[in-house]
Amino acid sequence: VQLQASGGGLVQAGGSLRLSCASSGRTFSSNTMAWFRQATGKEREFVAAINWRKYTYYGDSVKDRFTVSRDNYKNTVYLQMNSLKPGDTAVYFCASGPPLSSLATMKTGTNYNYWGQGTLVTVSS
Repeated sequence: VQLQASGGGLVQAGGSLRLSCASSGRTFSSNTMAWFRQATGKEREFVAAINWRKYTYYGDSVKDRFTVSRDNYKNTVYLQMNSLKPGDTAVYFCASGPPLSSLATMKTGTNYNYWGQGTLVTVSS
């Protein structure tokens, strides 16, 4: 499975970006798809995930600002990011994993088998 993330860039605080992640996997519709991010000098952080039932979970720092969605016909997962803050600056990675149901499992990076190359989001103040 190959994951290709895109959509990153430079945006001012308060602005919006939409990230996309296209998957080559044949079982995309049943996979759990997630977004993680890693800022310079910090550990990887869970951002959002969506499972095959389209249940969604979000990290505390992005709740009410970010929205994760999926298009199973296009094998693509999206991350709509609104009200961006300088603290959102990071490399964003998409990940694909098996069917998962709980927040505890969906927010754990080791539960995901495949990772994209990352796309850089920079939010200026």
